[in-house]
Amino acid sequence: MRQRTLIGGAALPFAMLNSNKQAVTLNLKTKRGREILIDMACRADVLLENFLPGKLDKLGIGYEVLREVNPRIIVASGSGYGSTGPYREYPAMDISIQAMSGAMAVTGFPDGPPTKIGPALCDFSCGVHLYGAVVTALYEREKTGHGQKVEVAMLDAIYFSLASSLGLYFASGNYGGAVNFPQRTGNTHSGKAAAPYSVYEASDGHIAILCTNNKHWISLTKVMGREELGLDPRFDTPKKRANLSHEVDKVVSHYAAKYKRDELFSILSPHHIPCAPVRDLAEITNDPHLHERGMLEWMDHPKYGRIAAARSPLRFENQELTQLKPSAELGEHNQEVYGEWLGISKEELERLKLEKVI
Repeated sequence: MRQRTLIGGAALPFAMLNSNKQAVTLNLKTKRGREILIDMACRADVLLENFLPGKLDKLGIGYEVLREVNPRIIVASGSGYGSTGPYREYPAMDISIQAMSGAMAVTGFPDGPPTKIGPALCDFSCGVHLYGAVVTALYEREKTGHGQKVEVAMLDAIYFSLASSLGLYFASGNYGGAVNFPQRTGNTHSGKAAAPYSVYEASDGHIAILCTNNKHWISLTKVMGREELGLDPRFDTPKKRANLSHEVDKVVSHYAAKYKRDELFSILSPHHIPCAPVRDLAEITNDPHLHERGMLEWMDHPKYGRIAAARSPLRFENQELTQLKPSAELGEHNQEVYGEWLGISKEELERLKLEKVI
């Protein structure tokens, strides 16, 4: 990611994801570099890595080596396909996992091509699951006194997000055979289980409106002034409405077009009808809710300029929000980590730098 900070819009993601982190350099292809890593592992609780499976072992610093010097260490590996299985050595990026997992196949409209999901869903799903694995391993260590190796594969982690699409797939009688139904459902429910469930055009933008139960539907029909539809037996279950989604969407579209996006949101929300305006990136980065919660905070980054820096979404009781610090330059904390934490002398640090170990 650091290499991509030189390329246009890749700069902000690096800054956003690396606030309050220390940055060091270490050449693991050198003997001294590997020795320094082992020294750090002796003092660490967790080592996170996302090399191809087996890379650390080839370098001579795999889990078995690290466990010898620190039996309590957790080695956490994130990769595209995991350390086992026929795909284990395939290179992986978010978009390739989207393609391999089926996520891309179910994204887009029925008459269009498979489409990349906008957010880096596979990358972040893997990271969140890996966090869960690390915390679970740390909890188990409190009982056993021993660390362990944990891993999460991007392909594994993303599978659960396909639940609605898979529900429709298996309900259609598909058990390993050819897919015989449209996989891409556009803005409608992936499992064809609810309607209205889509994005509708307002007079000045778009708004998402969905009714996943009868209470939502009846409330919407009253707000729209179409109470008779709430009593119509053709629409009295989510599944029936989904089967007649074209008729339902026509009614909702006609109603939505009469209002501005935010006006419609303010009308529907008090009635507990699930809905939300479709907002752009300028709106979300300036969102008052996220800024008041401290999730976002404006920062004048020394390298990237004014950005909406983000904190972790995790919140704990009595937690005080930490002061956000800009993402560090490569090797900025070499002295602090290697000199002050590991106790390497200033003279050796200078030599290691000249020898391109750090």
